[in-house]
Amino acid sequence: MVPRQSIIEIFSTFIQFDFDRFNHWATDPRLRRNMKRHLDQASSKETSENFWAIYWHKSWQNEPTGLAREHLSAYLQEVCFWSTNKTMTGFTSSQYTISDCFQVAIAGIDKVLKGFNPKQGYNLKNYASITFSNLIRELLRQRQEVDICSDWALLRKLSQKRLEESLKNAGLAQDTIASYILAWNCLKTLYVPNQASPTRRLSKPDQQTWEQILLLYQQESKVQLPTATEVVNTEILEKWLTACVKAARAYLYPTVTSINLPRSGEGSGEIIDNLPGQVDDSLLTEMIVEEEQADRNQQQSQINGVLIAALKKLDADEQKLLELYYARAMTQTEMAKELNTQQYNVSRKLSRARKALLKSLAQWSKETLHISLTSDVLNGISTLLEEWLAGHYSTYS
Repeated sequence: MVPRQSIIEIFSTFIQFDFDRFNHWATDPRLRRNMKRHLDQASSKETSENFWAIYWHKSWQNEPTGLAREHLSAYLQEVCFWSTNKTMTGFTSSQYTISDCFQVAIAGIDKVLKGFNPKQGYNLKNYASITFSNLIRELLRQRQEVDICSDWALLRKLSQKRLEESLKNAGLAQDTIASYILAWNCLKTLYVPNQASPTRRLSKPDQQTWEQILLLYQQESKVQLPTATEVVNTEILEKWLTACVKAARAYLYPTVTSINLPRSGEGSGEIIDNLPGQVDDSLLTEMIVEEEQADRNQQQSQINGVLIAALKKLDADEQKLLELYYARAMTQTEMAKELNTQQYNVSRKLSRARKALLKSLAQWSKETLHISLTSDVLNGISTLLEEWLAGHYSTYS
């Protein structure tokens, strides 16, 4: 790279790549004229590049979309180039070239300008070098995060809404999508990782689990897919779920194309012209987190409604016992004394009230979430009920 010498060049020229190497400096005539005019008006002492970097940064704060931003983008070309080269040497990427990462980094210049504070004692180039490197590392890290997420972990992370969108995007028929979604729901119901975390390397289910998934699918398909005619076995289920993974990866994280390539179907311009100003967090991770949170909120609201309705159906004595037990944390003996009755009556009525609530919640789970009510599932629902009762009556104390 030939270093730029004059202040006008430093604030008005841009790197041009030849494939993955520096080729030459290209001048923007508007920036050149503007820079020359400002230099002509300035005193002889105001000729250092650091002075003009601070000057344009102050101008950018008053008018973020004006020429000041473009002057600063030109000024930071070299530091962005060397930051890109240095950062890329620490990673092995078969998808991104130096020119790709350079353009991703320089597109994040607003992040540099917003974070830079000249009063903190460092110059803009040093600050930009760190920020550009972080932007590139984050880009590469995000891609690797997706790559190391196994197919089975991805299936567990997906929400139903996002999976349906992925399958529609793949062009599948509605009947096929319904079968795939049911197979996916059966997998999520029965294939639960033993370890708490991490689950990104979740392996393929074993044969016993596949047979359980098949059995559940055959049972549920009679209710949910009464017109389906295809005979399904474990191999077909695995094939369907693999197709779900392929569709989800293609939809949520499409293959990256070099941003130097011309835009498809257009006479001029490159993909870089449409590049967003900032590099956001992983699209896949962000969407999954948002939808999981939305699903949890929706289910929590529904559970709350089901249990409130069930509580209102209990008789007055049972409601009073639940309040004494959960809101005032009284023992059964204390409750018997409070109500002038025997402890065994308290125990019996309290148990009956809990069973009634558990039955309502289990019935809702079966009908709404299509969950098979095994003993393990009922134990989990019972635990959820206890947590809900404790939270609900905490407002009474």
